[in-house]
Amino acid sequence: MTRPRVAVLDYGSGNVRSAVRAIERAGADAELTSDPGTAAEADGLLVPGVGAFEACMRGLLGVDGVRVIERRLIASRPVLGICVGMQILFAEGIEHGVRTEGCGEWPGVVERLQAPIIPHMGWDTVEASAGTRMFTGIEDERFYFVHSYGARDWVLRQPPALPAPAVTWTEYAGERFVSAVEHGPLWATQFHPEKSGDAGSQLLQNWLATF
Repeated sequence: MTRPRVAVLDYGSGNVRSAVRAIERAGADAELTSDPGTAAEADGLLVPGVGAFEACMRGLLGVDGVRVIERRLIASRPVLGICVGMQILFAEGIEHGVRTEGCGEWPGVVERLQAPIIPHMGWDTVEASAGTRMFTGIEDERFYFVHSYGARDWVLRQPPALPAPAVTWTEYAGERFVSAVEHGPLWATQFHPEKSGDAGSQLLQNWLATF
């Protein structure tokens, strides 16, 4: 049986090697690439992200990543965003008073968490949305987070023809933020499945099963 092929988008976001290893462990062939054609043609596209929202968007634009993501989603081809790779899917991010336009797949703003201790670092649980395929078999597991920013609100008005998104939340120090979204072919996690042991590997396997 042929293994699925996943392109891990290399746009200067860092931490890409661990994403490649995690995809391979989950059962797919992974290729680290900054080539738009390779990213567009792969069975799945993984968009990692470490660092600042503005820097990640600049890097993404530099490899034509925004257009690649958009065209894949129009064709219902799987995309998975991780950490800042999830954040840049929102309309905009605000860091140190600077607003940066995101990919705009979802409305909303990524901003600094108001928790007393930042960053939110370590293992935490999620409140998985009912019916989500992403967390099948791992609804009660813990996942590894490391971030200071997040989407603290979710408001999405969408045409009836599109599938309703399954939104997962996490609470940290009394504050709730979006920790995962499953929206048709577009999946995203604020936490790092590649650093989340067996639970993270199962989540990646769940994603690969949608190909």
